[in-house]
Amino acid sequence: MSKKKIVLGLLLVSSLMILVNSCTKTTTVVESNAVAVTTTVSFSKDIVPILTKSCALSGCHAGSIAPNLSSATAYTSLINASLVNVGTPENSDVYLWLTGKKAATMPLGSANNPSNINALMLAWIKQGAKNN
Repeated sequence: MSKKKIVLGLLLVSSLMILVNSCTKTTTVVESNAVAVTTTVSFSKDIVPILTKSCALSGCHAGSIAPNLSSATAYTSLINASLVNVGTPENSDVYLWLTGKKAATMPLGSANNPSNINALMLAWIKQGAKNN
């Protein structure tokens, strides 16, 4: 009887170890509560001011870390680095970075979704990512 208890105990411990090791976090999903933008989004009037204020800062995306999101180079940097996907806007790398689906939510250390940048960026991409 004691051998059965030992075998049963080992099976129980093994099962618990497998169960505990299988519980790991592999992805972070950030749900968007933002209202969809239905008006025309201008890159120069709507997106660039937000990028300049929140992203193109010293030590961030002002030249030291790619892409350079300074007002003069933001559009070409996003397009040339293939960070925008007009075919499937929700899969655009820039949008995935902003929402935290690719890595840490951008901009780092700022309020979540400053100035509704996620919804604006997604609307701009859906509208063809024009340099307007």
